[in-house]
Amino acid sequence: MAVTCRRRFKTVPAGHRYWRAQLGHQARFDDQSGERVISPHPEERMKPLSDEAVEGRVNPKGIPCLYFATSPEIAMTEVRPWLGSTISLGAFETVHGLRLVDCSEADASEAESSTEATVWRDINGAFAEPIVRSDRTGDYAATQILAELFKREGSDGLTYKSAFSDKGFNVAAFDLNCAKLTESSLFTVETTNFKFKPLDGDVPEAGDRGTGGNQER
Repeated sequence: MAVTCRRRFKTVPAGHRYWRAQLGHQARFDDQSGERVISPHPEERMKPLSDEAVEGRVNPKGIPCLYFATSPEIAMTEVRPWLGSTISLGAFETVHGLRLVDCSEADASEAESSTEATVWRDINGAFAEPIVRSDRTGDYAATQILAELFKREGSDGLTYKSAFSDKGFNVAAFDLNCAKLTESSLFTVETTNFKFKPLDGDVPEAGDRGTGGNQER
């Protein structure tokens, strides 16, 4: 794994732009209008607190990393907003080059059907899997161990495909100071669109008295 991860190193130059989102906003006093106005979170709020980091697929509790997305839409989707919620969106630029392990693309030396390619597809899927509240933190142990291995091999983080976009990617950087906030803005969730696909059997019609339909209570 150490050898194959080094083959996947990709360099991101200084000045490369990523996006990061946080739910909510701040209220501040505007000297000109004399009123309180809402504005995006400041930079310190847009980054995780070093002493309050929650568990993630890349980082253990208390050891934060900086999660980014390659588009504003993916960044905002990743925070799981609800209809009508407010989102602070920040554009970040890297302050120096980053060497990232690319979990998303097959290495040129790998055959598409090889065991190695299959393993890396599974690794990408493990990092990309959305976190839900019902997860047990022990479920993150395997990906956290992999991230620590990548760090020991000299990487600054990793990149993997987003679960919310066929073309988008997420980045997890180990250094909280590897990028700076360059601009920010506020968004509100106007619509949500979901598509549902049955995993087993047919979808009951409305009014069906089966296990999936409306039932009298």
